[in-house]
Amino acid sequence: MRILLVNDDGIAAAGIRALQKALKEAGHQVIMVAPDRERSAASHSITLRQDIHATRIAEDEWAVSGTPVDCVVIALQKIIKEKIDLVVSGINAGQNMGEDVLYSGTVAGAVEAAMLGHKALALSINAYENQNFASATEWFMRLMEEGITDLLKTNEVLNINFPNIPAPEVKGVRLTQTGHRRYYNFVTIIEETEDAFSYRVGGNKPEWDFESGTDSEAVSQGYISITPLGFELTKPSAFPAILSWLEQQNLMEFRLTHAL
Repeated sequence: MRILLVNDDGIAAAGIRALQKALKEAGHQVIMVAPDRERSAASHSITLRQDIHATRIAEDEWAVSGTPVDCVVIALQKIIKEKIDLVVSGINAGQNMGEDVLYSGTVAGAVEAAMLGHKALALSINAYENQNFASATEWFMRLMEEGITDLLKTNEVLNINFPNIPAPEVKGVRLTQTGHRRYYNFVTIIEETEDAFSYRVGGNKPEWDFESGTDSEAVSQGYISITPLGFELTKPSAFPAILSWLEQQNLMEFRLTHAL
């Protein structure tokens, strides 16, 4: 397979390098296009109205001064000339479960690829330090061998989170839904005067609601979680209440009688 690798931890990060090595050893052609520095929590942002620089640092390796989504766009529209079979984003140094998927540059890179019509996976490991990338990589390669890419559909991303434990201790794989988490002490004040202050966003490790069937529950119990993510943002279950309100207020055919 011809595979594009991206991430949000930067092109030198251990997670993406572990993936690159394993995929190459398995006989895949790997093209790596990743940020030139860490861009965690970049979400689906793109860089507008300023130059972005792409530098080839080795054969099939490009460092980009933009976000993960910038990397995917330039990789698929400029750098890579042949057809791509798969886009893999990660392995991220830290989980991307629950609401994290909305902040994650790792997930956003996969989502952008899927929106452009490509098969895409997002990979993360549940640890902020001392990550066992060897275990996550070994299990990902097994998932590849078992045909996980055959499950990928248009406009869909499989978000995969690995527990940070040795490969033999992983209990298996679960199909999950996104859970919920809360960060406390989310803002740290660095310096403050009467009229101004400096701060950082970060906070402590999140506290998870380990609801049945969620990604956080699965990973906490030693399982790999696979969560399909889609891009349909409309919430049909909200329609009845809104339609009832529109009808009660006679707004279905409402027209303003006064110019704004």
